[in-house]
Amino acid sequence: MAKFDKIAVLEKMKATGMVPVFYHKEAEVAKKVVKACYEGGVRAFEFTNRGDFAQEVFAEIVKYAAKECPEMAIGIGSIVDPATAAMYIQLGANFVVGPLFNPEIAKICNRRLIAYTPGCGSVSEVGFAQEVGCDLCKVFPGDVYGPNFVKGLMAPMPWSKLMVTGGVEPTQENLTAWIKAGVFCVGMGSKLFPKDKVEAEDWAYVSAKCAESLSYIAEARKK
Repeated sequence: MAKFDKIAVLEKMKATGMVPVFYHKEAEVAKKVVKACYEGGVRAFEFTNRGDFAQEVFAEIVKYAAKECPEMAIGIGSIVDPATAAMYIQLGANFVVGPLFNPEIAKICNRRLIAYTPGCGSVSEVGFAQEVGCDLCKVFPGDVYGPNFVKGLMAPMPWSKLMVTGGVEPTQENLTAWIKAGVFCVGMGSKLFPKDKVEAEDWAYVSAKCAESLSYIAEARKK
């Protein structure tokens, strides 16, 4: 069962403005990454359903975070069908993210008051997702659409909450551009977790990079 409902999860995403996106086949490595992000100020973390036995790693992360990172909402990403969403919800997913929009996933999540953030690539798709209760929609891939897409969408639909993922970088220039365009939060993956840093177990780097990114977001929001 989810530790945090959709309202609590959205509040965490809003407060920090960033959701790290990560996958690793080794549970111990994933736990250390979660902890490093937590110490860097992150409060919502997306583990992606990408490799064999990803669900087993995810279950370990959820149990670990409950003890070591009590305010961290662990969610699952790369979900494209309702059956997989249901499985991860049973393992404790606090939110579900997908690269595409599947209204059947929305039904599964809504029944349990769990946030479903589908990947959308058009104004119409965002509108359809909102109709079935998706409070937060994902603009993906972000580097293809760019900040102008977000800005253009927000003009006629200012109530929209958008998370951009794909191509987001932990730099002041990049993060400021997205925040100024009107995103609710950003999702960031490989740029936060360089392969060499993970292999070297340089968790201090990950914590520092998270804190740095969050500071850029907070600063951009004030302007």
